[in-house]
Amino acid sequence: MADVLLLHHVLGRTKGIEAIADQLRDAGHTVHVPDLFNGRMFSSLEEGLVFVKEIGFEEVTARGVRAASELSRDVVYAGFSLGVPAAQQLAQTREGARGALFFHACLPTSAFESQWPVDLPVQIHAMSADPFFVEDGDINAARELVASANHAELFLYEGKEHLFTDSSLPSYDADATKLVIKRVLDFLA
Repeated sequence: MADVLLLHHVLGRTKGIEAIADQLRDAGHTVHVPDLFNGRMFSSLEEGLVFVKEIGFEEVTARGVRAASELSRDVVYAGFSLGVPAAQQLAQTREGARGALFFHACLPTSAFESQWPVDLPVQIHAMSADPFFVEDGDINAARELVASANHAELFLYEGKEHLFTDSSLPSYDADATKLVIKRVLDFLA
């Protein structure tokens, strides 16, 4: 079974994030979900982004990286949107990573001053018309990462919602999320 560090999105450690962690735990995996916002949660992307700008994007990423320091190195790093930068940095640069799962975001590998480890497995999940994923260039970064790695998959789901995997949000897509979870469990197995 896998040891997973799961980093939440800009709304905080919501019930939807916990629900995903619980599904992975129910399958026998150990899942760590640090609270990068110290208990704060937000009801809109705009509110969450205001808070993140106050503390700094770099600080949020640093908090995710620090959370990994308490774990062994053979971890699968998972990030949801805002959690992806720390998850990607850890997967790409921390020796011993077992895999990576990126939801709703992906950065160019050049952001971390190293190449993606060619044999490190990764899955990237997003909606094909999500404006954050498509217009901000994440889709291009994801395609480049997939092309550079031996065990990489990009899964695009029909729709335009950003945080479609979080069951506590109006953007939740139950059918797409069911498929995401199936693919993630296959990946972790």
